[in-house]
Amino acid sequence: MRVKILIAVAVSLAAWAGNAGNITGVVHAQPKEGADEGGEGGKYDSRKLKFAERVNYSALRDFVIYIEGPVGEKPKPPEKPETVETSRNKVLQEGAQFSPHVLPIVAGTTVEWPNNDRIYHNVFSFSEPKNFDLGLYKSGESKHITFDKPGRVDVFCSIHSTMSCIVLVMENQYFAKADDKGAYAITNVPPGTYKLKVWHERLPPQEKEVTVTDKGDMKVDFTMGITGLPKL
Repeated sequence: MRVKILIAVAVSLAAWAGNAGNITGVVHAQPKEGADEGGEGGKYDSRKLKFAERVNYSALRDFVIYIEGPVGEKPKPPEKPETVETSRNKVLQEGAQFSPHVLPIVAGTTVEWPNNDRIYHNVFSFSEPKNFDLGLYKSGESKHITFDKPGRVDVFCSIHSTMSCIVLVMENQYFAKADDKGAYAITNVPPGTYKLKVWHERLPPQEKEVTVTDKGDMKVDFTMGITGLPKL
């Protein structure tokens, strides 16, 4: 009897695994053609604007691709906390930083904020989805906060103006962060028609309607850029 139950469970799991698709693709950014010569970044020739840096679109990272809205059953957050670390022993030399700068998570996830620097930090956010203040804490200590409401949470340190990061809290687990080459993969997506969106903190978001089947991978690429510029 036990063997039959195990076989039935294995068949059921195999059927479930086969009844899902994967979304893969590449995301990159580029300036509007002919807008100016700032596609590779750098400074302006004007003396008044000599401190204004132009965006290097080819160097942009931290693209997040996700399916908008609830999908299937309510997702379960991971058992182990996610971690956003402070730069180790680099505050005075290179400026304090959070790493990663962008952290996509599913709602209900707990995030740890260890202090790896040799000075105090104060991690806080005034964002509507999660308003919190972890207070001052010293090197070697760690605090945590649970993000239970979807949305964008901008996080800062009240002591160091260079420290900021973004926690993107998602409604479902079907999201991915593109790698350094812009490639991403969202796996085991239930069949259906969805809005697939791509986000970057410096660019307008984009979305495409996609229909996922149980017959394997589908490829969806995105090219992000500035919009709303006047015609030249």
